[in-house]
Amino acid sequence: MSGEVRGTESLVEKPQTLAALRGEIASGRVKAAELAASYYERIERKNPRLNVYLSLTKERAFAQAERIDDLAAKGDPLPPLAGIPVGIKDVLVMRGAPSTAGSRILQGYQPPYDATAVSRLEAAGAVLLGKLNCDEFAMGSSNENSAFGPVRNPVDPERVPGGSSGGSAAAVAANLAVATLGTDTGGSIRQPASFCGVVGVLPTYGRVSRFGLIAFASSLDRVGPFAANVRDAATLLGVIAGHDPKDATSSRAPIEDYAAESDTPVEGLRIGVPEEYFAEGLDPEVRAALEKGIDALRAAGCTIQPASLPHTQYAVPTYYLIATAEASANLARFDGVRYGYRSPHSATLSDMYSHSRDEGFGAEVKRRILLGTYALSAGYYDAYYLKAQQVRRVLAEEFQRAFAQVDAIVTPTSPGPAFKLGEKTDDPLAMYLADIYTVTASLAGICGVTVPSGATAAGLPVGMQVLARPLHEGAAFRVARAVEAAQI
Repeated sequence: MSGEVRGTESLVEKPQTLAALRGEIASGRVKAAELAASYYERIERKNPRLNVYLSLTKERAFAQAERIDDLAAKGDPLPPLAGIPVGIKDVLVMRGAPSTAGSRILQGYQPPYDATAVSRLEAAGAVLLGKLNCDEFAMGSSNENSAFGPVRNPVDPERVPGGSSGGSAAAVAANLAVATLGTDTGGSIRQPASFCGVVGVLPTYGRVSRFGLIAFASSLDRVGPFAANVRDAATLLGVIAGHDPKDATSSRAPIEDYAAESDTPVEGLRIGVPEEYFAEGLDPEVRAALEKGIDALRAAGCTIQPASLPHTQYAVPTYYLIATAEASANLARFDGVRYGYRSPHSATLSDMYSHSRDEGFGAEVKRRILLGTYALSAGYYDAYYLKAQQVRRVLAEEFQRAFAQVDAIVTPTSPGPAFKLGEKTDDPLAMYLADIYTVTASLAGICGVTVPSGATAAGLPVGMQVLARPLHEGAAFRVARAVEAAQI
């Protein structure tokens, strides 16, 4: 060990890379416990305005930080995320911490176990700061559906951070955590990453265990990381990915060295650009920023060619049939009987069920439960849910054909930059259409990365979505890293 112990104030004023922070801790120049304390001081100052954290886990965080400092003092090898402050979206359960999923119906619930992704982060040395705000049960595109108030975008606090993982994206953008975990069902990692100007990862379905995730739509839900840069996001995915015997849907496919893969040059890669994602409705400033990103890939040696995804226009209605149907089944368990909120205004068991759910769930969750229940009901199942599953198969096959011709596909992440708080809350359809560029990848089960690709004239971030075939996250990281390099 060498050098003097360094103050941590300067380290929390602007984002630091994982490698740089870990190196400081390994050398003894920075103490993990002091770094955690500095982040908590910053959270205390910034969180009242941004509403990013719902709860803090200081006792657990400082115990982990002290373990890391003891290892560093002895000169022992440190795990890959040693001392790195990380935040956790509140739909992932965490032992000893409230897990509300942004809903009053789970207010006060403290699970006795950790989600697999959470336990893998901590085993890798991460210091878990607390639980992050989100749309209720991950249902939303703006983080205005949380029962505990909206999150504000650090770039412009009068605008939304995106959803449903708005707290996770905003925490990284405001440097209230070095990295975070979020979840993505139809764009809930990628869209907030775009709105907040950070990197967000959609792993292949099954690549990361869903054990300990409070379910929204089980065939679509995925856990993934946010970070300030592509290499850090790749490192985090490498930690949390891999088979989990507690999740029957988790993949047994081997894990790549994603961080090393992100360093690989992109020269010679074939990049597909689907015209369906650059049609009417795309904000002109977003289009211009994306075209600059595509030009950067061309300059880096990529071949840019058209890609055809003609059924994209059916993705939003397909998604909102399948996702709501699964939500109606998954949320049936929250009935006021076993845990969470129970209405005091009930004379009978039937009243208790009805009142608990009516008082505990917010408007958007109720809307989706009703839509899903209707789609699954007798007489409508074949016309709606079954038809949606057939279209889902068509969308997946279109991506398979496209990836036979290209190594990656690039698209806008969202049709526009972050919109103002309250702008779309009275128009659910307009809010749903904000997912138009993200739900296709969700339905197809493929992977992707959203990376910052310029900004509008007002300084609002624009994100590029890089999509790759299933279990080829490394290809998405390579392309995203090349786009990122062009912005520096």
